[in-house]
Amino acid sequence: MSVPHESNAEIPGKPRRTRIQKRNRQIILDAALDVFSTHGFRGATLDQIAAKAGLSKPNLLYYFDSKEAIHRALLTRLLDTWLDPLRALDPNGTPEAEIIAYMRRKLDLSRDYPRESRLFANEILQGAPRIEDFIRHDLRALVEEKAQVLTGWMDRGCIARVDPHHLIFSIWALTQHYADFAAQIGMIRGDAQDPTEGADLFLTQLYAKLLTP
Repeated sequence: MSVPHESNAEIPGKPRRTRIQKRNRQIILDAALDVFSTHGFRGATLDQIAAKAGLSKPNLLYYFDSKEAIHRALLTRLLDTWLDPLRALDPNGTPEAEIIAYMRRKLDLSRDYPRESRLFANEILQGAPRIEDFIRHDLRALVEEKAQVLTGWMDRGCIARVDPHHLIFSIWALTQHYADFAAQIGMIRGDAQDPTEGADLFLTQLYAKLLTP
């Protein structure tokens, strides 16, 4: 699963970006992802982002006119991907297998894109001021849709009856932890280890037992 880069499509009426401009925008966004995921929105500065990108601050401001604009660009390219693992839960699939597969997709996202996970977590910790509309509408609607699927499986006796919302929340908590608290895991288990090592097996066993009718 890949986190999409900013679209290369040009806006009608605006000059086309050169290859160098596209490259520099991507360098800035990648540097900003490091800074925001480490320091949060409030702790991050344009000077930090420019230094990480290897650009001067005036050069950075040529591409983005504010810290808010950079942060908004990062969130915009992340949010759609954040929904993909839950979207892929198939109502016509085998219930337990579908739920465990969803857990694994979320674990893969935490392992492969920890900075993006921390960017999202930092935004939520601030009260989600920049993505409130996304959460109240897109994410909420998707969670409600999949909660109904889970409830239908429970009604048919395919899986144990549990609160469907808390089942989804538990998967978020137990997978995103490996990205958001990777430093703590590294200190306990050893910095050289993959934070998610062994998590797939453990979580598969956990949910298999939980979901058995």
